Amino acid sequence: MNNRQYKTNELLKRFIPYFKPYRQTLFMDLFCAALTTVCELVLPLIMRYITNEGLYNLAALSVWTIGRLGLLYLALRIVDCIAAYYMANMGHVMGAKIETDMRKDAYIHLQKLSDTYYNNTKVGQIMGRITNDLFDVTEFAHHCPEEFFIAAIKTITSFIILAGINVPLTLIIFVFVPIMIAVCMPLNFRMRGAFSKQRNQIGELNARIEDSLLGQRVVKAFTGEDAENDKFAKDNEDFLDIKKNMYRYMATFQTSTRMFDGIMYLAVVVAGGIFLVKGLIVAGDLVAYMLYVTTMIATIRRIIEFAEQFQRGMTGIERFLQIMDADIEIFDEPDAKEMVFTEGNVVFENVSFEYPDDHNIIFENLNLQIIKGEKVAIVGPSGGGKTTLCNLIPRFYDVTGGRITIDGEDVKNFTLKSLRKNIGIVQQDVYLFSGTIFENIVYGKQGAGKKEVMEAAKKAGAHEFIMELKDGYDTYVGERGVKLSGGQKQRISIARVFLKNPPIIILDEATSALDNESEFAVAQSLSRLSEGRTTLTIAHRLSSIRNSDRILVLTEAGIVEEGNHDTLLENKGIYYQFYTMANELK
Repeated sequence: MNNRQYKTNELLKRFIPYFKPYRQTLFMDLFCAALTTVCELVLPLIMRYITNEGLYNLAALSVWTIGRLGLLYLALRIVDCIAAYYMANMGHVMGAKIETDMRKDAYIHLQKLSDTYYNNTKVGQIMGRITNDLFDVTEFAHHCPEEFFIAAIKTITSFIILAGINVPLTLIIFVFVPIMIAVCMPLNFRMRGAFSKQRNQIGELNARIEDSLLGQRVVKAFTGEDAENDKFAKDNEDFLDIKKNMYRYMATFQTSTRMFDGIMYLAVVVAGGIFLVKGLIVAGDLVAYMLYVTTMIATIRRIIEFAEQFQRGMTGIERFLQIMDADIEIFDEPDAKEMVFTEGNVVFENVSFEYPDDHNIIFENLNLQIIKGEKVAIVGPSGGGKTTLCNLIPRFYDVTGGRITIDGEDVKNFTLKSLRKNIGIVQQDVYLFSGTIFENIVYGKQGAGKKEVMEAAKKAGAHEFIMELKDGYDTYVGERGVKLSGGQKQRISIARVFLKNPPIIILDEATSALDNESEFAVAQSLSRLSEGRTTLTIAHRLSSIRNSDRILVLTEAGIVEEGNHDTLLENKGIYYQFYTMANELK
């Protein structure tokens, strides 16, 4: 997981382009913000006029004049209400749309990341970043430009009007503004760090909960409830400690702003009172002055308090960018072309591979040629690189040396989508999506009809047990297919490959979870499917590969034996040892 820290200006620079599709809404939102600000700034002027006229020129202050001022203020308040409604409604919708766009971009980017990223990143952390973290972006996207725009108008306008009333008193008040900013900003940055830790810990909690709940059968089988409770309690307490620190910073921050509010009000009362006694300011101007200072202080406080929301938004954007800046290790080359048709000749030319995260070398200078329609089986000890070798063909990982070709063309010259479209895979760890059996099988060929799906299920030996289920192909399989047995899940995953009908097939322990009867039925179907197609089979159960055209024995030293079943037995090498051991265990 990328945990890079970003500067505020970089975060804003990366975030601002998301406003582009909604710039008309943004401009209208800022226009409405200006209207509400004008309405708020007019009231002190009205009160100033009424007070001064009432004290010094009462004869000129008629009921008609007051009524006109009242109507003016009523009209302004109506405009204010309409503008505020637009801001609260369309402004928030704009923020929600930006949040939606960011979540879509994050999800699309996640689809492009390699297995290495997911091997080193907790799913709970990813879930937190594209859900909870982006919730705050809605408020940030709406309020950030709005609050700063309003603050700028109010502060500048208030300063101009107050300076027009009394310059010395205005300077006395405004001298506290930079001091307030200097004191509050460090606390603001500490809050951001606390928010970041909080978000990270939420991800850890999500990961802990997901891991425990998905493995609840193992937990119960090994009576690990107490251990899981202890681990969760520790993470939960860590989360509480982080929130305590965050609230302490917030309390210090808010107390500091309230203290400066009091100082500024005190300055107005004392200095304004002295100026009034000395005749440097009239009563109406002092009333207007107090109202404007109240407005200005409320604005400054609102901006400073908005800093909490601002930092939440910044944290959400930062954690979003940490996903977006995760390197896409497997990608289409600029001149990549579509794989329209393939015969299925696969060649490994001096291929070397090591995992990019831990640099664990799997094999070096491996050479292998598989011709069209050949059924090749790969056996060997665990950790010898059997699955890794097969994962290099569809480019789940890229080779670190040499190249892999299909029909003489480097696999990197094809687009990933077209390359993988021509390769069917039944993985060792069967994964079924939460949904129906039909939805899981049709995943092999989007848009396929019920008839095609049923035919694929029949070839995989799955149709019979599916029809025995209450809802047949509409049976809900549960999360990760928990409602089905291991053998049933395996046959459904095999049916997906039958439906896809690719020219190259990779079977990673494809029949390992099947009983003998089902294995025999599926083996016959796989034999029919593999005719004229290249098939790579990884198997520990040697009985399933006896009829393979060629068997490779892959160890840490590379391919150490090669030949058909009978030839390898005659050589009495590693394969012979595996076969003899398997027979002894029967």
